[in-house]
Amino acid sequence: MAELALHHVSLVTSDVARSLEFYSEVLGLRQISRPDFSIGGAWLACGDRQIHLIGHEGGTFRSGGVDNNDGHVAFRTDDFDGVLSRLAAYGYREDAAPDDPMHLMVKRSSPAGYLQLYILDPDRNVVEINGAPA
Repeated sequence: MAELALHHVSLVTSDVARSLEFYSEVLGLRQISRPDFSIGGAWLACGDRQIHLIGHEGGTFRSGGVDNNDGHVAFRTDDFDGVLSRLAAYGYREDAAPDDPMHLMVKRSSPAGYLQLYILDPDRNVVEINGAPA
């Protein structure tokens, strides 16, 4: 069987501009060119992979707060403390109420064996950032 490699992760958004701002400004991803599809969206580089934002108001959107057991997209960093500081500068807080969109869940001692944090993007997609080995 042919070997498969992850190319991109697509995330549904109800507001492409708002999500593009989150992924580029808050998380620091770089926007890249995207074909002229019939629906709105944006593509971002993430290392040698990509994040595709898909504008689809009728998409599936979760409700509630951060749930690390739910489906999520995960990013790895070699500067976990720097990411925590950056998120704090954008208003994310560990002491925010669990259903607050700015709630920051940090797992400093995880069975995974590395630091993990979880936040919500503007459409309440769960985003993990971890300190997994490269």
